[in-house]
Amino acid sequence: MAQISVASLLVLSSLLRLVFLLYGLYQDATSVFKYTDIDYLVFTDAARYVSNSSSPYLRATYRYTPLLSWLLLPTTFEPQFFWFSFGKLLFAAGDILAGYLIIQVLQIYGFTATRAMKYASLWLLNPMVATISTRGSSEGLLGVIVVALLWSVEKRRVVLSGAILGFAVHFKIYPFIYAPSILLWMQPPNQPDLISKIKGFITKDRLVFSITALTTFMALNVGMYAIYGHPFIVHTFLHHLTRLDHRHNFSPYNTLLYLKSSPFTPDPFYPAVNLSNLTIERLAFLPQLLISSVLLPLFAQNDLPSTMFAQTFAFVTFNKVVTSQYFMWYLVLLPFYLGRSRLMTKPLMGIAALVLWVVTQGLWLGQAYQLEFEGENTFWPGLWAAAAGFFLVNCWILGVVVGDIGGTRALESASGTRPEKATLSR
Repeated sequence: MAQISVASLLVLSSLLRLVFLLYGLYQDATSVFKYTDIDYLVFTDAARYVSNSSSPYLRATYRYTPLLSWLLLPTTFEPQFFWFSFGKLLFAAGDILAGYLIIQVLQIYGFTATRAMKYASLWLLNPMVATISTRGSSEGLLGVIVVALLWSVEKRRVVLSGAILGFAVHFKIYPFIYAPSILLWMQPPNQPDLISKIKGFITKDRLVFSITALTTFMALNVGMYAIYGHPFIVHTFLHHLTRLDHRHNFSPYNTLLYLKSSPFTPDPFYPAVNLSNLTIERLAFLPQLLISSVLLPLFAQNDLPSTMFAQTFAFVTFNKVVTSQYFMWYLVLLPFYLGRSRLMTKPLMGIAALVLWVVTQGLWLGQAYQLEFEGENTFWPGLWAAAAGFFLVNCWILGVVVGDIGGTRALESASGTRPEKATLSR
């Protein structure tokens, strides 16, 4: 990496995505197993409705902000064979921009350009990231937004930080978990004891940040509601409270969601055993939010980027729906945590974490393949056991991450330099 410039790294990562994109076109044309993600077909269909002055929500299963369908309007242009992949190129470009911003933020923390590129390569040269974006997942755009938020916070830009957070939550709900961490990170200096911290919690910077974030979020929502009405609220926000997605879901809730989404006739001898009446999956958000948005933000003053990584990792791990696209949410923040984590300083631990994370995914995918393509009933114990194993591995990794953040400032550079802690400034 020492011989590669930032520009060269970005070009190399762009070529990687171009290779995947071209291969995807070939696979789509020659194989029954399509490379293009079904979500991309949903996005482009929604864009087609918008191009005809209709609502994107006329497309079944479109559960996103209308802004996404607006961005993909070029996919409706002619000739289709040329313009259809516009969205994939846009998402891949988002990956590249996110990687560039990762390098910039790491350098704020005292990393040399070479060392920053080394860690940014975990995102830029990651085949999983490149594959997901070129298949048509929009998570690359979200990666740009989240890293831009981190960059603006570290640059002490209050209004910009609030505006980016408000936009991020509108675009995809989960970034709201970062608000408590950022507010705690903005703790003014010279407040050593708890009482003084409580008394001094309300500051100008915190008020400006909060008001800007809320105003941006609400302005976008009011604007979209004015255009698309109640379906915007239902499909963009309320749907996530009741969703029962069980396909491609790594979560241990997978089997329960499958049972809930299907008609179920109880055994007449055991009428009380009616799984369709169970509501435990609707309470899944309680431990999820407690950990990701209440407990973990307490570490933000030690290390904001690593805390944001831990929050996202916990949010995904405890979510009732976990798909491979969601891994992108925390992979974009992984370079900020790994600087001096035990996963790096203790190679055996790091290798074990990576192997277990990959192997348990593979076991789940094997069971899912037999279910969906071979028609075998692998729900129990195979699919559920694989999901439980993946969940436990993620819980162990989360414990390592929390231990690192609580015990040290993991993003200090090798020289020990770290940007001076201060409140934000506009």
